[in-house]
Amino acid sequence: MNVHEYQAKELLKKYGVAVPRGIVARTPDEAYQAAKGLATAPVVVKAQIHAGGRGKAGGVKLAQTPEEAREIAARMLGSKLVTHQTGPEGREVRTLLIEEGLPIEQEFYLGIVLDRAIGRPVFMASAAGGMEIEEVAAHSPEKILKETIDPAIGFRPFQARKLAFGLGLPTELINQAVKFMLALYNAYEQLDASLVEINPFLLTKDKRLIALDAKVNFDDNALFRHPDYAELRDLNEEEPLEIEASKYDLNYIKLDGDIACMVNGAGLAMATMDIIKLAGGEPANFLDVGGGASQERVEAAFRILLADENVRAVLINIFGGIVRCDMVARGVVEAARKTGVKVPVVVRLQGTNVEEGQRVLRESGLNFTVADGMKDAAEKVVALARRSSS
Repeated sequence: MNVHEYQAKELLKKYGVAVPRGIVARTPDEAYQAAKGLATAPVVVKAQIHAGGRGKAGGVKLAQTPEEAREIAARMLGSKLVTHQTGPEGREVRTLLIEEGLPIEQEFYLGIVLDRAIGRPVFMASAAGGMEIEEVAAHSPEKILKETIDPAIGFRPFQARKLAFGLGLPTELINQAVKFMLALYNAYEQLDASLVEINPFLLTKDKRLIALDAKVNFDDNALFRHPDYAELRDLNEEEPLEIEASKYDLNYIKLDGDIACMVNGAGLAMATMDIIKLAGGEPANFLDVGGGASQERVEAAFRILLADENVRAVLINIFGGIVRCDMVARGVVEAARKTGVKVPVVVRLQGTNVEEGQRVLRESGLNFTVADGMKDAAEKVVALARRSSS
């Protein structure tokens, strides 16, 4: 789950992370009043969308007066901001953060993320602040400093000092930097975050260290511990089909291809998308119905797949363990009848009650293509998708 910059800063501030003064605005007049209330010049008008690269796309502007802040807000609100993370369709700007301007001395980068290869959080720091960290990693990996954290003992002050000295901060600011980093890790841990990123981590001319920008992603598996996070969710920033999928506890992510994939298990989902690409096709989504999917969830999953107008064929790839193949087959048949499916559907079932599942499909009277193995399924669905789009 993602949140906006202003929400991330409000959360981090509670844990002692230093952030600029800022006020949220949703109309030009609110932007004017916010700039007036901050009583500083300039102020920064920042578009709030769930995507990086806002500055390069024109979503971050300086205003020298409250009147200018109102004019910028009038142009920005309701506009579509297109960045490298939004896709060509862009995102509509509905909310602004009006923030005090700060005297910039130097920009750094701080981030905490779970390294799944070692199963531990990693605290990263870099003197290349203000840049996309992916670009730094690709072209100058030596500029990224890392400290691996033992979850049993947490992030230690000596690790923070090591990173602070590695950034080249003045000696008199090391203690301030250590305090900032320890507060940031405490927030990461207490918030059950999957990512906390400060870019840039700012050194001001008056020698303060501040989170000029902030990004926080939550671990969806821990949301049950934080019912208050529900009010932070902005449905305008999510794909409508992803919102619909979440109502049935389905893991759905829209992609750019034309072959819909319904699977059970994240590992099988990744393998299915890989084999589709190997066969020359492009997946239209990632849809995982889970290990214990009910017939109702399977029906909902099928409806969601077909609601994507880019889909030219569907591949259903199910390994029946906890979820039975016959139950999946019945859900698919029922959903196909209700939706009047018009695109080809390839089904590959394996595991518990596979013979019964195949019998349900054969006797349904619907035009399903039953595949023998993943390779066969991928080749058939790619061929059918090409035929369907021609």
